Amino acid sequence: MEILKVENITKVYGEGENKVVALDNVSFSVRKGQFVAIIGPSGSGKSTLMHILGGVDVPTHGKVYVDGEDVYEKNQTQLAIFRRRQVGLIYQFYNLIPVLNVTENITLPVLMDGRKVNQERLDELLEVLSLKGREKHLPNQLSGGQQQRVSIGRALMNSPAIVLADEPTGNLDSKNSQEIINLLKYSNQKYNQTLIMITHDENIALQADRIISVDDGRITRDEVIRS
Repeated sequence: MEILKVENITKVYGEGENKVVALDNVSFSVRKGQFVAIIGPSGSGKSTLMHILGGVDVPTHGKVYVDGEDVYEKNQTQLAIFRRRQVGLIYQFYNLIPVLNVTENITLPVLMDGRKVNQERLDELLEVLSLKGREKHLPNQLSGGQQQRVSIGRALMNSPAIVLADEPTGNLDSKNSQEIINLLKYSNQKYNQTLIMITHDENIALQADRIISVDDGRITRDEVIRS
């Protein structure tokens, strides 16, 4: 089953001599539950693509469909709801709210949505992420690896259709990096969640089901590693 379809996405910044084509007619689709790694050099358009898939940035041309819905036909209110409910975003720099504790940071998307926290889901995430006993800790009381676990919990709390991870291990040592990848793979496999990850680490990319290479705003390779 296809969960994501990208049709002829182009993103242009600036005009005239300052014109930069960040993405150039990019098309691909992703089936539900697939783990896709996106690789490419700095400035290749990877992060721009990730932001467009997540409803954070608007394409100049082209379409993005998630679960059959045209993302960019939505108005701003609908787009905000889409981001909270359908997409889980994980960044390299955690982006935790410093005055909120672990539980508050994880449940923030639910509370912003005006919905009741699913305590069973929260307890399961705290257990899986090895954050039990740290529920009341603030971000500055946690290690880098623990902070990234909190950001993963926040991304997964709403059971999104797609998890987008932009260099999620970029600030971590090799041990913590592999633990974070294992957690994301666990969620991908247990909940059949689609995982799309930007990474510069070839060893991480090779753990994915599929590798998409991007260079100069275009897809240069799209290879299925395992089905």
